[in-house]
Amino acid sequence: MAHQPDPTRQVTARAVLTVFLPFAGGYYLSYLYRTVTAVISAPLQAELALSAGDLGVLVSAYFVAFAAFQLPLGLLLDRHGPRRVNAVLFALAGVGAGGFALAHSLPALWLARALTGLGCAGGLMAAFKAITQWFPRHRWPVVNGCFLATGGLGAVSATAPVEALLAVTDWRGLFLGLAAATLGVALVLWTVVPEARAEAAMPTLRAQLAGLRAILADRFFWRLAPMAVLCMGNTLAITGLWAGPWLREVAGRAPDTAAAILMGVMLAVTSGFVIWGALANALERRGIPLTVTLGTAVAGFLTVYAIVLLPIATGWVPLWIAFGLMGNVTALSYTLLSRHVPLAYAGRANSALNLFVFILAFGVQAGVGGLIDLWPGTGPGGGEPPAAYRAALGLVWSLCALGWLWFVVRAKRAPHGGFQDVSRVTRGGRRPDSAR
Repeated sequence: MAHQPDPTRQVTARAVLTVFLPFAGGYYLSYLYRTVTAVISAPLQAELALSAGDLGVLVSAYFVAFAAFQLPLGLLLDRHGPRRVNAVLFALAGVGAGGFALAHSLPALWLARALTGLGCAGGLMAAFKAITQWFPRHRWPVVNGCFLATGGLGAVSATAPVEALLAVTDWRGLFLGLAAATLGVALVLWTVVPEARAEAAMPTLRAQLAGLRAILADRFFWRLAPMAVLCMGNTLAITGLWAGPWLREVAGRAPDTAAAILMGVMLAVTSGFVIWGALANALERRGIPLTVTLGTAVAGFLTVYAIVLLPIATGWVPLWIAFGLMGNVTALSYTLLSRHVPLAYAGRANSALNLFVFILAFGVQAGVGGLIDLWPGTGPGGGEPPAAYRAALGLVWSLCALGWLWFVVRAKRAPHGGFQDVSRVTRGGRRPDSAR
């Protein structure tokens, strides 16, 4: 049954229980799937005789399918709504997880992992679309922040809790349990989440593609995207991979100490989503635009990041915690885009940005590794020298700084708001009244 989104200016208990929590359960699982392979890699390699290269190819399957589906995802979300799309996708993810548990060859594992990635592709974007439909506009920053924190909890759960479960069952039993949980989330999404009634006729696929072209031609999108993509992609790459080698090879930390620090960083990442959403919301009530909050906070993040790279602060734990807290501030970019475009375009706009974020995140992961390999020699932990890590991550920092500078200098030429759907301009050069 279709319902009209609540028009009030308050967050309702109904919206939290029937919209926020079901989508949050899916996002929690999607983040857990994304990071759990780091914990089960050893038993996987031992049982199936996988080389390190095989393992890398296998892990990449999730992200290949996830990224490849982002643009079609945006079209589907704006055409069919987040409830239906995400329910079907998570059903596919559950099938993929079950297939992974039962697979006995690398090709079968890869296909199952790819199906899981495809199924989780809408975990964040569908939720952002639903939040714009069911939560008041002025609460989007804090609601989005709380939602993103559930993904951080999934990443935390993929560490010590998964290790504890592996003492009770093996990785196959773990994935069978995850498959059941994922199918349960799909069922809840389909049966519990209300359907927002469409306010207009469903657009044709041609019109939707034209709208996507309008988003990709929008000045503000390209003012925001370089900073958002570079900073978010960089943070994902570092917290997801390179922070560990840095702490071991550059800071000389023991593996168990490095793991403990990384746990603290992930907890900081989780907390940061909520903190930045609440802070942005509070500052807006005092008249400070979200664009100003974002630009200022990214400048602070770049400052912390630069200090981390200095030899004097190589392994200072408070700095790494600050890195985790501030590294996810660019997630506010999704809220900015949702406000910038018409509501019917929000799914396409955010999924387009998300596509670039994930392409860059794993480009950074691979690129940093390639740059580090250019330096011969050994570091404190028997790996590459500290100079290699500083040079590689310093280059990425420079790109992030350029993205931030672009965001600042383009403020007047590409202001927030005033989105124009160029696909709806008539032959005479005038836009229809409904598009003005």
